[in-house]
Amino acid sequence: MTLAIVLAAGHAGGTDEAGERLAGQWRRAGAAEVRVAADLSELAALVADAGGPVLVSGTDLVAHTAVLKHLATSPVGPTVALVLTDSPAPGQVAVRDERGQVIAVGDPGELHDATGVFGGALRVGVGDLPALAAAARSAATAAGPGAAAPSAGSAVDRLFAELAACGTLAFAHRVRLLVAHRVVDPAGRAAAEAAVAAVDEDRAELRLSVKERDDFFTTFFVSTWSPYVAKAAARIGLGPTAVTMISVAFAVAAAVLFGVGGRPALVAGAVLLYLGFVLDCVDGQLARYTRHFSAWGGWLDTMADRAKEYLVYAGLGYGATHAGFRYGWALAIAAMTLQTVRHMTDTWYGVLHDEAARRPRPATGDAGGIGGKLNAASTKVQADTGSVSYWLKRTVVFPIGERWALIALTAALFGPLVALCVVLVWGTLAFAYTGALRTLRARWMRVPVLTTVDATLHRDDGPLARTLPVSRGPLALAVFGALGAAVLLVAALRTVHADGRLPGWAVPVGLLVLLAGGFGARAAHAGPLDWLVPAALRAGEYLFAIAVGVAGRAPAWLIFGYVFVLTLHHYDLTARLEKRQAAPPLHAATLGWDGRSVVLAVASIAGIASIALATLGTYLLVVFVASVVLAWVVLPARARRTPVPVGGGDRSPG
Repeated sequence: MTLAIVLAAGHAGGTDEAGERLAGQWRRAGAAEVRVAADLSELAALVADAGGPVLVSGTDLVAHTAVLKHLATSPVGPTVALVLTDSPAPGQVAVRDERGQVIAVGDPGELHDATGVFGGALRVGVGDLPALAAAARSAATAAGPGAAAPSAGSAVDRLFAELAACGTLAFAHRVRLLVAHRVVDPAGRAAAEAAVAAVDEDRAELRLSVKERDDFFTTFFVSTWSPYVAKAAARIGLGPTAVTMISVAFAVAAAVLFGVGGRPALVAGAVLLYLGFVLDCVDGQLARYTRHFSAWGGWLDTMADRAKEYLVYAGLGYGATHAGFRYGWALAIAAMTLQTVRHMTDTWYGVLHDEAARRPRPATGDAGGIGGKLNAASTKVQADTGSVSYWLKRTVVFPIGERWALIALTAALFGPLVALCVVLVWGTLAFAYTGALRTLRARWMRVPVLTTVDATLHRDDGPLARTLPVSRGPLALAVFGALGAAVLLVAALRTVHADGRLPGWAVPVGLLVLLAGGFGARAAHAGPLDWLVPAALRAGEYLFAIAVGVAGRAPAWLIFGYVFVLTLHHYDLTARLEKRQAAPPLHAATLGWDGRSVVLAVASIAGIASIALATLGTYLLVVFVASVVLAWVVLPARARRTPVPVGGGDRSPG
């Protein structure tokens, strides 16, 4: 249950009527209960009894109800602060935010690199409520018993400053297209209310359903009309999850048509692929338009995006093979492996960048060397929205919109083989480009990202890796293991091409080299490039599994299917990392990358590689599905039936 608290101390810029109006807006924004606190001490008492997220605002805020609703339902967080670009009034606090995180709060005269001013409203998640109550008590004490009664504005500002001083991470909610102002007098309130009345709230919300910054193809060939589809879906009662599933159906149909081949089928598949991508954008736009966010919906969207793309690769691989090209499936496997490893680096670099944003910037005369200069140049390009350099930077990295557009166009015009080849070539070049730049920037940031998360979980280590002796240099060990798997795969391909067989010792030796990556499992992942460790381990496991399949002459489609199941498991981990969720319920049953590789190696020695790929792949798929059901159906239902204890000091913050 969400509680909204209007801090009415002093009624800066307004009267009791302003507080009542704001209370009504909070109710329309979705607050289950609205209370008015006369001062910070009363607010602390209300927070101590709260059993859900708490919304706080002063009465000096004039805004669209949609602004409050967006703050209350923001999918980031759990703690989110309203941030405005207005000039700060006396008593207000300035903020500096980066990558959506509020990383500095202070006096406007002292925070010279401020990017905005606190908007006088925030949402505080359940886990941060003890910190909010402590901040309210501290702010009330700091005012002193003999001090004049503070205004609602200065009181809520002191509260936010104290909350930030407690170390609470808050995310910035910026106002775009809508109106939100803090007022200090009746004239300012009248002007702000006039500005609110001048904006069509529903039209602005529809425009806000589109991401502020997106890629070139999505911006100009999808988002120009997809919001109207989102609005139509809202009117007929379709939810984001339903739209996601329809987009999956479109992608599956496109994959089937690509596999069938023939010009009419290829053109039809290209059209369905484009429409499927439009719907893939619509589900997010619909969620933002209706404000229907959920952890399940975010997880499903992430998983569906990858599953759809890889099913399309499967259709292209089958179609190329069916058309007479011997290595159609091999190209599909390569494209899937490359894209997954790329996504692993994307995820971990994002975590690295978020960690870097919270730390002091390097105070060096050369702006941190070449990495610092690249960071400054990238920031400058990103700020120059709409420029040629901006669009080139967003396009060269080969984002999903460009990938799907290129697949649709090349498949329709030239066929599945060309589509897979261009995806591999562009994907490889994009990987090299982003990898080189990020490596330079990461060395400048010097943030030990893996020390802030569960490295064992996100490395996907199994029992064997966790018991190996500790050795320093986890990245070097992981890369060494991946290179060993790559050498084994090349040897297997050459041997099979020559119609021969690998020596009996090749797979065991390849396994031992791969397992070298496990020696770094319990080592400190504090190096400037250790964010690459998970991607290197993924590459090593995939290449080893492919090599075992090739050496054992397993059907190419079976190898693809096995790696596809592995990617589902690993994307589940990355999706949970991005959403700050716990490990999957049955994670231990997946055996870890080391355990799975040992099983495949033993099967290869026994001459049953195909049986092992099929059996282990089926087992992992069953575990994945069971884990999903447990995580999103069984455990939430059990949590809802469990009574939550009430009382500020005794309630768990999690």
